[in-house]
Formats: sequence, structure tokens, C-alpha cells
Amino acid sequence: MHPYFLLFTTTIFILIYIPGSFCQDDERYRSCGEEFRCGSMDIIYPFWGGRQPEYCGHPSFEIKCESNIPKIAIESTSYEVININAPNRIVTLARDDLLSSICLDNPKNASFDLNTFSYVSSDLNITLYFHCTVRPGLQLPPSPPNRFNCDSNMFGIYTLINVPFDLSLVTCEEEIIARVNQTSAVALASPTASVDALTRAIAGGFSVNWTAGIDSKCQQCRTSGGRCGSNPDSGDFACHCVNGTHSNDCYDGQNQAGDNRKKNQMPLAVGISVGGAVLASIGVGWLVFFCRQKRKRIASQASLAQTERKDLPILSSSNGLSSSSTPSSTTFTRSIPSYPSSKSEADYGRGSSYFGAHVFSFAELEEATNNFDPSKELGDGGFGVVYYGKLHDGRVVAVKRLYENNFKRVEQFMNEVEILTQLRHKNLVMLYGCTSKRSRELLLVYEYIPNGTVADHLHGKRAKSGLLSWPIRMNIAIETAEALAYLHSSVIIHRDVKTNNILLDNDFHVKVADFGLSRLFPTNVTHVSTAPQGTPGYVDPEYYQCYQLTEKSDVYSFGVVLVELISSLEAVDTNRHRHDINLSNMAVNKIQGHSIHELVDPSLGFSTNSSVRRMTTLVAELAFRCLQQERDLRPSMQEVLETLRGIQNGESKAHNAEVLDIVVDDVGLLKEGPFSSPDSVAADK
Repeated sequence: MHPYFLLFTTTIFILIYIPGSFCQDDERYRSCGEEFRCGSMDIIYPFWGGRQPEYCGHPSFEIKCESNIPKIAIESTSYEVININAPNRIVTLARDDLLSSICLDNPKNASFDLNTFSYVSSDLNITLYFHCTVRPGLQLPPSPPNRFNCDSNMFGIYTLINVPFDLSLVTCEEEIIARVNQTSAVALASPTASVDALTRAIAGGFSVNWTAGIDSKCQQCRTSGGRCGSNPDSGDFACHCVNGTHSNDCYDGQNQAGDNRKKNQMPLAVGISVGGAVLASIGVGWLVFFCRQKRKRIASQASLAQTERKDLPILSSSNGLSSSSTPSSTTFTRSIPSYPSSKSEADYGRGSSYFGAHVFSFAELEEATNNFDPSKELGDGGFGVVYYGKLHDGRVVAVKRLYENNFKRVEQFMNEVEILTQLRHKNLVMLYGCTSKRSRELLLVYEYIPNGTVADHLHGKRAKSGLLSWPIRMNIAIETAEALAYLHSSVIIHRDVKTNNILLDNDFHVKVADFGLSRLFPTNVTHVSTAPQGTPGYVDPEYYQCYQLTEKSDVYSFGVVLVELISSLEAVDTNRHRHDINLSNMAVNKIQGHSIHELVDPSLGFSTNSSVRRMTTLVAELAFRCLQQERDLRPSMQEVLETLRGIQNGESKAHNAEVLDIVVDDVGLLKEGPFSSPDSVAADK
């Protein structure tokens, strides 16, 4: 290698690499960019934990992830974090000790720093009395609902504002005050409430606001490109930026930590820059001189060669030789195959789309899911596994990775993309994009819905939380019906309606998902002939027998969903009696046998709350209509939606005094003969 060239490259290296080392991202900025996820919950400012240092959040808001359960210690009391509602600054907590056992050996009151937290006004105090015994000569009422047993000799008592207890009858050694949400308080006020209701109330947790002052500057910081956190020395809010830490945002320089760092680096950076400039000047000078000398030598050699070529024909001619032209140089071309009818995966990633859906590269989604880390799995189904992911632009997404990349899967993949890009409804999950159908794997990218599925809350891993009160279940039914009615009005049949495909956001609003089996339904035909597909327990029996798919197939599946909302039971359960394994059969038999009370989840208050009794009875009747074997006897989805709205508003045609006064021992919609419509039921009564 020529020494001048070596000098030049060394100079360039000094100018580019060394000053660049002083422009690396600030350590705090990098550390606070570490993602922290515990179970299915994203932990964001003001909370911190995992690999994040304390300065990435508020000092009092450390989250520890124990067995995929987020926990926080406040004033020496440990809480399980049930939900974080960042926009409204609300965190839902449940006391760890009470979750383990209602009967505490050493009960202590929990306290909060009211400068940091404030209670949500809708929650209520519950007083728990421990180690209680009946006073000598006195006797408790038979089976008081607000009593819970702890051991053979002692018991506990709980009281609420609307659940009093005559404490003069007992002597209790200790007491504490806890909090429960309003829904749980209603359940505890039931005359038939049991210790299970108390356990669910504790598991349902209570909510607290964190004070606005903690993150009032956070949005300003994020807008300026920073990451919210705190000052390690004072604990005050701080904005961690690429160029250091500031007190407000990345545009100010008020925080000395960032300024001092820049001041300390300045003399060295200036010295290196000046030295580099001098070396660069010398190097460039030598390079210019070297290039000029080389050009002179080349020109001289060319001139000499030209002179020799001029002399050559004369000499040849004198010898009687004919002159010949100089052989032309051979040009080699490399053959590059072209594919005019297709594009590479990279080409598809550059702003192209399928049916208007953005096309992501496989590498981009692989990075977003941390190489499809098994710990990021949100769930799986018949067609693929769904992973939690985070895109470069900050969007949190759910990435569905289809199991196989064969022709059938490509067809389902394109089907879902085509359908979802046509639809816009508040209760349908949004498709952000997909990979190219020529990608090494087929991936679909959806908006992330954080609160699990309806199935999770009814009979899955979230069922013990007790958060699905009857009003919430009624809203779920209505919003799901709205989504399906919208699909049918758009001439689309979902074909896989089930509680596992009904997602819930943090406010328990519905997002219907999974359109891989959906069909665009021609407007000029009454049905489509196709092989039955779907989930056992939800498939329309007439579709299964006749291979004829119609909108009424979705209606049947929705009828099963309604029964699940009423009963909290799974659509198929082989542990039940053989006649009851299929929930739809069980529901039809219970309704025809005047035994709705055996079908309804006891925690909903069917036997004690006349409003719940009226609505669950009417919803059961509607479910019965949806579950008719012959599709012509089923209502349309629009009729179902209107009926549900009427039930919720008390405007249903079947809403009358007789229904309100139904007693548990004689619940029946079908007093006489086969099933009839709400109108005829009201007339018969």
C-alpha cells in the first residue's frame, strides 16, 4: 500500500471515528430504552424494573416480576399489579398477603403516601375482623353471609357500608381496613354472599391514582426525543436524552449532569478536532502533490506510446506489409436474471402494500418480537402463534405467525388481509400490515389488545379476578353483536365466532379478531357450499350437515357465546355429563326444562338481583333462538343486536312484570310446548 494512501486513510479514520466516539448515546438514555414486560403487561414510566435502573422511573414505583406476575411494594406492603392505565394515571392493585389467604396471622393496615397516590372515589372500604369468637351467652344469626372461617375455634367478619354486622355479638382481636371495587362491593352485599365472593373481591383489587406531578413533564420530554425518568441524586423528574440528562426536555440545558459531561468532553474534543484538521491538511496536501506527479508520468508515457504507434505503420509499409488495426478489447458482461412478474421481499418492504395493507419485511418483525421469543407468546390457535412485538416507530403490536407456508395457508393469509383492509369498525381489531406472500414466513401484524380474551376472563387464566360483572358481560354481548352485524352488512361471514376471538381492551371494550376463515358472501345467492370449518362447540349443525354456509352460521356461534356469558362455562368440556359436554345442548336442555337458574353463573346474582334475573332470563331466551337447529328459525344478527339493546335498556317486548317476578324455583321460558318468540311468550303469560 502506498504510504501517501496509508496516511490519507489514517487521517480519515481519526476525523470520523474518534470524534464520533464522543457522540454516542448517553448511557441513561440507552438504559431507559430497555423494554420491560412482565407476563402480558408492559411496564412503562413512572414504573420501572427488570434491567432498567431506578432513574428510568419514579423511585417509589419499582415493579418486580415474580413468576410473570408484576408486583410493587408500597409503604412495606406488597401488591400484585392487576392493571396499569397510563393515560388516566390509574393502577389497579390487590394486596399480596390477602391474595394468599384471607385469614392473616398477623394482619396489618396498609398505608399510602397521599403525596404520591390518591384513592379512586368509586372504590369502597371493607373492614376485616380477625380471630373472632362469639361472646359468652350470645349466639350468632344462622349462617351470616359476612362471616368466614379461619380455624376450628375462631372466624372472621367483614363489613361494608351496606353490609353491617352486630359487632356486640363477637369479640375480635384484630382488624384492618382494605379496599374493594364497586362491582365487588355489590356482590358482597348479596344475602347469599360466601367466602368465595370475598376472595373474588380481594382478587379484583382496587384502584389508585398516581399524582399528576410525577409525569406532567413526561409528554414534553418524549416529544423532544427523550425518555422519561428521574434524577439519580434528587429523585426529581428528569428527561434522559442522547446528549445527556435534562430537567425538562432535550432542548434545555438546566441539568448540570448533562452540561458538566459536555463541558468535560469539550477540551478533549476540540483538541482532537484541531489535531485531526492539521493532519488532514497535511494528508490532503501530500495527496494532491502525489496525484499531480502521477498524472504527469501517465501523460508522458502516453505521449511516448503515441509517437511509437505513429512510426510503426511507416516501417511496416516499407517492408511491403499491409497495416492492420489494433485488436479491440473484449468486453465481458455478467448475466443477471430478471423477474419482471415478481418482486423480492425487500422490494415489497419499501412502501408497497396488499389491498392497502403495509408490507413489513420478515427481518423487521423478527426484530420486533426478539426473534419470536417464546416468552412473548400471547396465545396460539388453529392457524398460528401470536407474539407480542414492538415496532421501530414505537407501536406495540400482535404478530401472528402462521404455522405452515403452503398454498392453503397463503390463501387464508391473503383472505384475511383482503377482508380486514376493507373494514373499519370500533369493535373489529385493526390490521397494521403483513409480510409479502413471497416472504420466508407468513406474518400478520395487528394492533395489540392488552386485556386478554373473553374466554380468559370467563373460564381461563383471568377468571379468578371476578372483573366480568353482569353489566360488563351485557356490554360485551352488545359490542360483539355490533361487530358481527357490521360484517354481515358488509357481506362478510366471520365463520369462527367464539370467546377466544373476542379480545378486550383495558376498559373491557370488544375487539373481534381472527378472520382467517371468513368468507366474502356473494349478494346474489342464499348460501355458499363449502367444507365445514370452525371450532368444535361453535359450528352451526346445519352447516356441518349440509355444507351450506350462511350468515345464520355466525348467529348460531354467537348463541354459544351468549350462553358462555351467562354461565361462565366452556363451549366444550369433556368433564361434564355426556349430555352436557356440548354447552349449546346443555343450554337448550336447561331452558326447556325450566332450569335457567342451574345454567346462570351464581356470582352474577341471579337469585338476589331482580334486574340481573330479568336480563339473564331474556338473554337466555335470545340464545335459545340463536341455537335453533334450522337456520330459518334463527334471527338475523341485526335482530339479535336490537333485542340485546332492548334488554339492556329495559325496552324489550318480553320485559313485563311477570318476567321481573320469576322465582328461582320456577324459572321457565317454555311453559307450554316448543319454543316461541318473545312476543308469544309475553302473550302466553
